[in-house]
Amino acid sequence: MDECQKEKNLTHCNCSYDPCSRKGVCCECLQYHWRMEELPACLFPDEAERTYDRSLRNFIAIYQDKV
Repeated sequence: MDECQKEKNLTHCNCSYDPCSRKGVCCECLQYHWRMEELPACLFPDEAERTYDRSLRNFIAIYQDKV
């Protein structure tokens, strides 16, 4: 990837944490959350994202019955 497409990425970003410096910079966001054993907001439905529980356990609980 030659350059970050931050403005384009922001159109798909549902992160509700306003002071986040990684919004729209997906590569940094993913690395940050993965280090915390979490997933980024964009992988969660809006109502779940607003809880700020981005844990793998929460992700699995949300999607386990949808497969």
